[in-house]
Amino acid sequence: MTDRGDASWPPTTTTVVGADWYARDISGEHHTGVAFVDVDMTEVTGDGATFEDCAFRNVRFNASVHRDSAFTGCGFVRCTFFDTRFERCKLVGSRFQACTINLLTVVGGNWSFVGLAGADLRSATFTGTRLREADLTGAQCQGGTLRDLDLSGAWFERADLTGCDLRGSDLSSLDPRTVELRGAVVLVDQAVGVAERLGLDVRAE
Repeated sequence: MTDRGDASWPPTTTTVVGADWYARDISGEHHTGVAFVDVDMTEVTGDGATFEDCAFRNVRFNASVHRDSAFTGCGFVRCTFFDTRFERCKLVGSRFQACTINLLTVVGGNWSFVGLAGADLRSATFTGTRLREADLTGAQCQGGTLRDLDLSGAWFERADLTGCDLRGSDLSSLDPRTVELRGAVVLVDQAVGVAERLGLDVRAE
């Protein structure tokens, strides 16, 4: 695999510093190349909002709800996501660095090529989301929920999936020799695939 580089802080042309967006409705808003620094987006709600190539540093997304919105090619650095919800959102190519993630809920949507290396996803719930070629290197997913995900081509090296609910997810790119899988919950066909990648000869009887 090739190095994807560090795109956590994309180039921007406009900066918003210290703004109070508490409980703001951002539905339909469109932002391109904006740097949001120390902005309070607590309890923000948005349907169909679009952020392209934006940078978020020290932004609070606590208790915010985003539906059918896009955060594409964005960088999130030291942001806080507590009880944050994304429904059917597009975050293709976005990256998270040193963020605090607690009780994050992601339902559906396209998070392909997202960078979550080293992220603490222990209390996160992802269901039905496309995460093709996502970078989960070193991610802490103990006890988390990653169900029915398209994880084809995803990077899992050094990820801790202890007790993680992986049922229905595509684990074809997972090398069980490079991750911690103790107690992970999978379906029978997934278990067979993992066993075969360990070199076992799986037979029906």
